[in-house]
Amino acid sequence: MARRCIYCICFGYTICWVSLLTVAYQRQQSISRVKLGKRKVNFVNRKCTSIRASMQSSDSGGSAAPIAPLQLESPIGQFLSQILISHPHLVPAAVEQQLEQLQTDRDADKEKEEPSASGTDLVLYRRIAEVKANERRKALEEIFYALVVQKFMDANVSLIPTIVPSSSDNSGRVDTWPTQEGKLESLHSSEAYEMIQSHLALILGNRLRDSTSIAQISKLRAGQVYAASVMYGYFLKRVDQRFQLEKTMKNLPQGIDNEEIKIQQERNPSVESSDESSFQNAQPHPEASSLSGGGFSAGGFRPGIKPSRLRTYVMSFDGETLQRCATIRSKEAVSIIEKHTEALFGRPEIVITPDGTVDTSKDELIKISFGGLRRLVLEAVTFGSFLWDVESYVDSRYHFVAN
Repeated sequence: MARRCIYCICFGYTICWVSLLTVAYQRQQSISRVKLGKRKVNFVNRKCTSIRASMQSSDSGGSAAPIAPLQLESPIGQFLSQILISHPHLVPAAVEQQLEQLQTDRDADKEKEEPSASGTDLVLYRRIAEVKANERRKALEEIFYALVVQKFMDANVSLIPTIVPSSSDNSGRVDTWPTQEGKLESLHSSEAYEMIQSHLALILGNRLRDSTSIAQISKLRAGQVYAASVMYGYFLKRVDQRFQLEKTMKNLPQGIDNEEIKIQQERNPSVESSDESSFQNAQPHPEASSLSGGGFSAGGFRPGIKPSRLRTYVMSFDGETLQRCATIRSKEAVSIIEKHTEALFGRPEIVITPDGTVDTSKDELIKISFGGLRRLVLEAVTFGSFLWDVESYVDSRYHFVAN
């Protein structure tokens, strides 16, 4: 049965991105051999209730916090987890070999002819093919995740661990992680970071520069904002990549150039408000509404939003182009967003009532500073940006994204 992500149920999207993938994965092979160069590593499969690879630092005796909140389960995922811990620079080479093996397995399955006989033999054949395809899909998801984690490691940015109250903070705050805002900012182009600042202004409102005040908010709402920010980062990297290419080729639409925008603003001070009004009418922002009533106000965010070349470029898209850019291309990427968000915030105890509303009476409240919220959103946007890069890289070697 397909499982719909609770974070997207509460957004009220017409099409829920994070409900596209059926996650009924079958039991893995009991023993799988994975090759790295001439070396062979054996992996013994474990059931879901057993210990999983947790990406913990090997020099700490297993006592250190995991380097990523999501624990990988497949043999390939566990293998990459160990490589991330011991030799992270070897992850790309390991991934290359795993993708080659997945391609070989997929080609072999395609070459097998479907039995001509009907009945039990045909059903069994199709069932085996379905199980193998699910195994490859899960391996592909965990390759995605390992590559995203490696990108954070290369940037020397630690991922936020699973959200739980800190034992070292008497106030019960969950955000004991470092801000690392400068490092996260450097991972985006200047044009993209302008839009990220606008995204933060939509969410935090007049608390954008307040880093110390504490808010008590719903963990569900925090998870909603995180998941939506990952999707926003994915979209932002996609359009920014296109923007940078057209800028290099000097093929930007007329009026996008920075100097021309400055001239327009000097001649007509109302350009900013009219442009932003048009953008808001075309693209309602679910995060702002989801946070209302969650311990702080989303009001007052408009003054923090400023026009930028990238924003103007995006507003020049027709509806079809904008819809295409805003759509996550693969089910594997959708699944990783869901799984990472759940690993970070947990699966909330939410009940969908018979009339379709969401009963949040058992939802947990957490205490977090506005600086912690800012860090949370910045990481989510960067995660989405890395996910776009990883998806494109993997698809160039193992074609799986539908046109």
